[in-house]
Amino acid sequence: MPTRREKLEAMLQSTPDDQTLRYMLAMEFDKQGDPDGALQQFSQLMQSESPYVPAFLMAGQLLTRLGKTEAARSVFNDGIQTAQTQNNAHAAGEMAGFLASLGN
Repeated sequence: MPTRREKLEAMLQSTPDDQTLRYMLAMEFDKQGDPDGALQQFSQLMQSESPYVPAFLMAGQLLTRLGKTEAARSVFNDGIQTAQTQNNAHAAGEMAGFLASLGN
């Protein structure tokens, strides 16, 4: 029986631009303890033609958990800018809070 990850990967083969599926796959990688796989999926979402704002938040949090504070800061800053561009004040504010929690 295919795993959840395998099912998501199969669905993405037929609809590779589906941001929700890719986000779910990234979260599945993270849940399975594969941060590199998760970050690869988040990166694709962040660099897409229409960046997927939740990917910035989750990637920043993952990088923080991995102790990669500078990379997390960069992702949160990019995410805030992207969220503002997309008129998503809630997401921008949430990422600003995480960014502030990282200190100087």
